[in-house]
Amino acid sequence: MYDITGYYEANTIDEAAALLAEHPGARIICGGSDVLIKTREGKMAGCELVSIRKIPELYGVVLTEDKDIRIGAATTFSHITGDPVIQKYIPVLGEAVDQVGGPQVRNIGTIGGNLCNGAVSADSAPTACSLEVLLEIASPRGMRTASIQDFYLGPGRVDLKQDEILTHIVVPRSHYEGYSGYYIKYSMRNAMDIATLSCSVLCRVEPMTRVLEDVKITFGVAAPVPLRCRAAEEKLKGRVVGEDLYQLAEDAVREEINPRDSWRASKKFRLQIGGEIARRALEKAVKRQEG
Repeated sequence: MYDITGYYEANTIDEAAALLAEHPGARIICGGSDVLIKTREGKMAGCELVSIRKIPELYGVVLTEDKDIRIGAATTFSHITGDPVIQKYIPVLGEAVDQVGGPQVRNIGTIGGNLCNGAVSADSAPTACSLEVLLEIASPRGMRTASIQDFYLGPGRVDLKQDEILTHIVVPRSHYEGYSGYYIKYSMRNAMDIATLSCSVLCRVEPMTRVLEDVKITFGVAAPVPLRCRAAEEKLKGRVVGEDLYQLAEDAVREEINPRDSWRASKKFRLQIGGEIARRALEKAVKRQEG
């Protein structure tokens, strides 16, 4: 069933980092919704696991004095969706992770695991990229902070060394204040399915002139890593909200995304859907901004 050669429990972040350094090739386990499946399928046969479930610092959502939002990497999807800080300041993230799997997965799956598995279909990734979150990473050498934009290296690959642990996801105040957002996931089923394509949009609209001051558009499953549509964003900034803006968003996104053919959907279909969900997400985000 589960071909595991060693299991170690850490009680502190330093202890976990030391265990990873002591056991080269060991994998971190917390919720286990990804790791245990891969182990059972034989994809991680003979692995060693380092559990971080008993490290209290890795749990919860905190609003700092500077109004930065700090999310522990071991915080579950269900907790994030229901957390009052998330609901008040960045509800789009709670809505995004509420589309992961079913209730059982959301009750054990963690945002840190969702980001660290490097899956381009991860529901938290597009919104994390639009929010331009910072990642706090611990190792025996100390702490470092990485930008989410630099974290994804390719399909299933992220910028984590063997002895490093993602401890917190930080959303700086300036990255969310004044913005509204919306996340759309297109999949074959309404639940218990990974994204065929997904899009997260954050925007800021000047209330008097209705000019789109800023916009951030990020896709999942449109490239080997989560894709910020920066060229499309630049075309949209400074334009007045309305039908012309939404049509431009649809067209500009289709010029920029580069989805692939797969058994789930063809590239042509994903391009069509991509423009449509970007348009809808921007419309919804603007309506939220304007109340």
